Amino acid sequence: MSTDSEGARVTEETQETAAQKTSRAGRDLPAAIAVGGSLGVGVILVLVFVPLVWIPVVAVSIAVATWEVVKRVRDGGYAVGVAPLMLGGQAIMWSAWPWGPTGALVAFAATVLVAMVWKLLSSGRTTAPVNYLRDLAVTVFVLAWLPLFAAFAIIMVTQDHGWARVLTLMIVVVCSDVGGYTAGVLFGRHPMVPAISPKKSWEGMGGSLVFGTVGSVLLVTFLLDAHWWIGLALGPVLVICATLGDLVESQVKRDLGIKDMGTLLPGHGGIMDRLDSILPSAFVVWAILGALL
Repeated sequence: MSTDSEGARVTEETQETAAQKTSRAGRDLPAAIAVGGSLGVGVILVLVFVPLVWIPVVAVSIAVATWEVVKRVRDGGYAVGVAPLMLGGQAIMWSAWPWGPTGALVAFAATVLVAMVWKLLSSGRTTAPVNYLRDLAVTVFVLAWLPLFAAFAIIMVTQDHGWARVLTLMIVVVCSDVGGYTAGVLFGRHPMVPAISPKKSWEGMGGSLVFGTVGSVLLVTFLLDAHWWIGLALGPVLVICATLGDLVESQVKRDLGIKDMGTLLPGHGGIMDRLDSILPSAFVVWAILGALL
């Protein structure tokens, strides 16, 4: 056999091995499972045994995710203010710890005000800022998308049975992901929103609703010791919100022309790529459980 033929065979075998490791979602599935499992175990241990440690965990995670997003949007041509986003984002989350929703909203409004002035004077007193409205809108969007939504995950852990509320959020989102992936791979035939996320199907959405709702009912009943129908009300709303959160990030990445926000987590992308479903869902869980429990 010639050297060229041997090289071609090795190349084909390498490509075949890579294809076997890569899921239909375009991910390295073994790496994704290992990383996801490790993160999941870490979250459970923190919430069950040292729930207040959840606050700095969220703060650090959002700091990294914010940096990922800031870098990407700046590479995409948006001149957002780094300091207001990084420092203001931390202020929003840490204000939520002692002062709850009021503290988070006051810190959010103050940070927006700082960002407005920051962008206004970014080019000095003698030069008018360029793309002021566009860049400021992106800044406010990022502040709401990451630290403000994350603040509700911090607020929940300070409430009665707070660790169980946050764990319900995390596990139901995982159930939604697993159900959607499984049903999508096995039965997915009809794209849901192909212009935004071609791999999402209505069959996958059905799997997400079934797995997520069952998980929600079980968690609310046995973990929160509440009425089962609260889980039945929470499950579908949470699944829909988590799916929409994923689609929002997909569209943001599509606008920026990128696949992932970062590369920190093998098989997943960046921290933000793991938080896209969880962040808006944190507000939904806080609101629904706060109203019904």
